[in-house]
Amino acid sequence: LSLCLGYSKGDETGHQRISANLGDNVMFNCAFDFPDKIEVPYVIHWQKKGVKIPIYIWYDGYPPHLGEGYEGRVSLSNPNGASLNLTNVRESDQGWYECKVYFLNQPNEQLKNGTFVLLDVHAPPHFDEKPPEFAYVRVGETMILKCRAEGTPTPTVVWQKNNLPIETNANIQILGTELRVENLSESDIGDYMCVAKNRQGSVTANTKVIVAGPAVISVAPKNTTKLEGDKVELTCEAKALPANVTYRWFHKGIEISQLSWLITRTVVKRDGTLLINPTSSEDTGKFTCDAFNGIGDPDTASAYLTIEFPARVTYSPSMQYLPFGLSGVVRCFIQASPPFQFVTWTRDRRPFDPSEHPGVKALTNGSLLFERVTHEHQGRYRCTPYNLHGTAGTSSVMEVFVREPPIFTLKPQEHYQKPVGSEVTMTCDGVGNPKPVITWRKADGSKLPKERAFIRSGNLTVKSIKKEDHGVYECVLDNIIATLVATTTLLVDSTTPHAPTNVSVNSSAFAATVTWVPNYDGGHQQFFSIRYRFSDEDETGWKTIRVQPPETTSTFTIYNLQTNTEYDFQVFASNTFGRGLGSNIVRARTKSWDSVNGQFPTDDYGSTYMPVQEPEMGTRPGTTDTLDEPTMPSTTSAPLGPKPGQARNVTVEKMAQGWVVSWLPPLEGTTKVSYYTVEYKEGDGKWVTSESVSKETAYLIKDLHPGLKYTIRVNAFSILGIGDLGQSLEYKIPGPEGIRGPRAITAGIVGSVLFFVAALILSVCTVKICNKRKRRKLEKAYMMVTCPVMDGVNGGHSHGGSPVPHKQ
Repeated sequence: LSLCLGYSKGDETGHQRISANLGDNVMFNCAFDFPDKIEVPYVIHWQKKGVKIPIYIWYDGYPPHLGEGYEGRVSLSNPNGASLNLTNVRESDQGWYECKVYFLNQPNEQLKNGTFVLLDVHAPPHFDEKPPEFAYVRVGETMILKCRAEGTPTPTVVWQKNNLPIETNANIQILGTELRVENLSESDIGDYMCVAKNRQGSVTANTKVIVAGPAVISVAPKNTTKLEGDKVELTCEAKALPANVTYRWFHKGIEISQLSWLITRTVVKRDGTLLINPTSSEDTGKFTCDAFNGIGDPDTASAYLTIEFPARVTYSPSMQYLPFGLSGVVRCFIQASPPFQFVTWTRDRRPFDPSEHPGVKALTNGSLLFERVTHEHQGRYRCTPYNLHGTAGTSSVMEVFVREPPIFTLKPQEHYQKPVGSEVTMTCDGVGNPKPVITWRKADGSKLPKERAFIRSGNLTVKSIKKEDHGVYECVLDNIIATLVATTTLLVDSTTPHAPTNVSVNSSAFAATVTWVPNYDGGHQQFFSIRYRFSDEDETGWKTIRVQPPETTSTFTIYNLQTNTEYDFQVFASNTFGRGLGSNIVRARTKSWDSVNGQFPTDDYGSTYMPVQEPEMGTRPGTTDTLDEPTMPSTTSAPLGPKPGQARNVTVEKMAQGWVVSWLPPLEGTTKVSYYTVEYKEGDGKWVTSESVSKETAYLIKDLHPGLKYTIRVNAFSILGIGDLGQSLEYKIPGPEGIRGPRAITAGIVGSVLFFVAALILSVCTVKICNKRKRRKLEKAYMMVTCPVMDGVNGGHSHGGSPVPHKQ
């Protein structure tokens, strides 16, 4: 079988071009000639460019092959020709088509292209992607609207806002067919339209840009009271844009869908209303409505639901016990809403009015208190509670027995005093019928140290005592008759003091008096310090004042404060082991100062301070010296008053703990001194300022280095913190010059290392020398023993060389 390919006239450069609209019918022309003008069998192929399988194949005597998508739309226009009819033109039909005619039983010829047809389908635009109908945005956000269209010819896409073309700027950009608006403002809100158009028509897509807002509850639920069994509705209506609000309800912080006992009785309506039917006493509590539309955070509103019911007895123990000779209680377990008003009692089926029995009282919880139990109090009791809605009934019979209570046979000591790290055993024992159980607990509710505390035979042992073990302990003797408690205190010594308690502050315009209650001193004398700061300052703003005298003071006044200003105050206790934890921080505000009618402040010595103009911030009153550290600011018209004189006869003396700076108070006749500060510096370095010294005329400095020169001065201040700089005293610390503490330590370490290395080398050399001498002695001794023998064996002739064999 041989094929001959016949072609019609034309190629891609000389193609036919056909234009059609959607739905039109077109014909692709394809003329051909038989080889040698002799009609032979042939096959017709129509191929679309980009499609692997021909869209139409015809061979005489066989049904034609129709490509996918062309079923029922393609056919030959002439039974004796190759032209192709295409009906109901679609947009997807656009493209290149090629006609090929294959002649059978003919010799091969050189291949050539067939007839080419270009079909243009004119189609109006249609959207492949268009913006949403509504766009919910928030001011300041970035909005992106996408719009992409297809059609023939290719459509152009333009954007309009409120029917006017959009002008681009720094915030509004059109990237291809995408509209991007950054930093959205109120002026950008409106109706946007994407327009796609070509010669065949145009299409539009409209988007309404709306400023979206989170859901806001407009009708909140209200506190509601209902009788048990009634139904209740809690309203919750929210407004939002968009308005697709989702409501959730919570009971005591738990979503009701998670509460199996509640969800079966509730329905959340479309408007957010919660329906509960029927109500139960368990429903009492806080209900919270949560409204959310997907924007921002959910809005919430809460209301309390109170379910009322008649007073009822929830539990009636069949037996209760009263301890003979002690106080005891017969309990009536009551639940009521609203609370019960009164409880009636019967004993042995007779009314029992506690007011008619001496030593018997009705407690606020409805139970009976017997102040001293006797055998007459034994019997069969019943209680009936009542409230506004009446009663739900009487309790079951409760048999009350009078029995002997347990007793302590061994109580712990009043207190135990032990140092840190030691061990203590606190004794406790008791008897009773039934046998009581002995347990221990801390009175403050904190737990016993699990790894270090154990109870054996009623005794509590605490090992490796720590500071936190300090406190009051309780031995509990318990059985069904009664519970007895014996207390003891564990004092833990050799620790820092415990934090002061009950701190209070009483302020005036320029001062604050701090009062506190000292805590346990850790077994050593404690002294106190107070630190204070502006309330809006961080940790670096604290100022500290040491309180004098330490052993008796629990009140101290701080002066030179700003008027009408809020301060934080904290009290610390210290002893020889260091400073303990601070008290709770107390916040207080100084009072306002009436500069016209107000009384001027007076110090402890009776001196009254008159208002004068305050100096600039950062200078010491009365001088032009600039402080190395800024002083605490004060009001511009605060009374400063007179200044005390300078401290006198400042001296420095070496002590075991350091160097003591001592001085004499200013001369009499000047303003009294409230406190001193000691300042010192090394050479031209920065001044170091001590804490305030209020009652003493000496101060210990520990960090002065030998061989260096220091400048020291003592400053005296009035009750309002006013004073002059003291006279400077230059003092050289005796000792080697030029070696600072850190350098001296370094030099010592280096010297020690060098000494150790020299000693090691010397030791090695000594060992070498000693070994060499020992070897020589051994050789000499060996020769003395061996040489006579060798001489005899060898005829008295001596051979040279050492008699000692060489090492191998």
